[in-house]
Amino acid sequence: MSADPGIPAGGPSLPQRRNLVTEIPGPRSRELFERRQRSVARGLSHTLPVFITAAGGGVAVDVDGNSLIDFGSGIAVTSVGNSADLVVSRVAEQVAQFTHTCFMVAPYEGYVAVCEQLNRLTPGDHDKRSALFNSGAEAVENAVKIARHATGRDAIVVFDHAYHGRTNLTMAMTAKNMPYKEGFGPFAGEVYRVPMAYPYRWPGGPARCAAEALGVVTSLIHAQVGEENVAAVVIEPIQGEGGFVVPPDGFLPGLAEYCRTHGIVFVADEIQSGFCRTGNWFACEHENVVPDLITTAKGIAGGLPLAGVTGRAELMDAVHPGGLGGTYGGNPVACAAALGAIETMEKEDLAGAARAIEIVMLPRLRAIAAATPVVGDVRGRGAMCAVELVQPGSLEPDPAAAARVASHCHRNGMIVLTCGTYGNVLRLLPPLVIGQPLLTEGLDILADAFTRL
Repeated sequence: MSADPGIPAGGPSLPQRRNLVTEIPGPRSRELFERRQRSVARGLSHTLPVFITAAGGGVAVDVDGNSLIDFGSGIAVTSVGNSADLVVSRVAEQVAQFTHTCFMVAPYEGYVAVCEQLNRLTPGDHDKRSALFNSGAEAVENAVKIARHATGRDAIVVFDHAYHGRTNLTMAMTAKNMPYKEGFGPFAGEVYRVPMAYPYRWPGGPARCAAEALGVVTSLIHAQVGEENVAAVVIEPIQGEGGFVVPPDGFLPGLAEYCRTHGIVFVADEIQSGFCRTGNWFACEHENVVPDLITTAKGIAGGLPLAGVTGRAELMDAVHPGGLGGTYGGNPVACAAALGAIETMEKEDLAGAARAIEIVMLPRLRAIAAATPVVGDVRGRGAMCAVELVQPGSLEPDPAAAARVASHCHRNGMIVLTCGTYGNVLRLLPPLVIGQPLLTEGLDILADAFTRL
């Protein structure tokens, strides 16, 4: 169990400790990787070429018997752990009953129950409706469809450093070219990009970002698109793949108010930041922002593929019957997992656990930054924290240094991820059920990596 009651241990059956019995990757993982090379398309890459046989709490065990500390959570997916009791039991019960009917053919209660939970948990006390899909990209694409249909407008405004998915439309909405967009065009039209309120990289620094960003964004929309043409502004309240960029206080509320004034649908993409990850159920709650539509995925179902769009009833119900859907959307097994995951989050207060992780993590990261000139910025909320690496004394990104730090962590039995438009950001996404000893040990490994760097 955790040494800190604020951070639950989770992972009931696996020993919650790091244990290396071979080099990383070990011989069995290397054998499997050779098989992978002969059978799987090379377009799929890997952060760490180890093959996992078991995972839970804050560890993942590979085929060679190595137990790794997990600071990735499957990219913020397994927030409740990889084998949470309620997820496992609900899934097992559902699989034994039926695995699929297609909700559009013959519906079932689990889909309705998940929508009820989303309507209850997402910000705002207005009348809401939800629709379920398979992936974050599907959720974003359907939010755009809903906004366009409800408003009769075409233009979609997105932000620098944004990531929204890998479908044709969501690639157009995503800012980073390589590896997400390179060679895959032409992309969907009527997508317009404006600067993100990125305090560390705003010309003139964080203070000017807070003072200027909203005015810059709204002026560009007015001049280059025209408010009357904009169906939706889509923003991640904390950017994920783009580098865990946290906008300054006041930016999101101001942007939401601007959208309300001009009849623009304000869409919060909470796919990576939602479900307790930032210390609240949703990141936009930190400033009491109530989106018109909110997209969710990743942490919703304990690792099973499920996504949702939740929003104002008048917007969601503007689409004609049959206009939304998909064969697998809201699969009954995934819905059962979501109900188990949501119950786990509430019973174990995983929003509070995320805040407890932040209390431990951010001071350690700031101490590393104070001792290491390659660290330009430390930022994040809850269990969604990041370190941006630069050439000392400049804003010049240093992706090679980020890669070396990540590689050191990997060799020493810790899963970490990089991100950012320039590939120079180390992101830390431990499961919300990680125990205090593992969290501390992981931060020790990270500190050692920076010392060696």
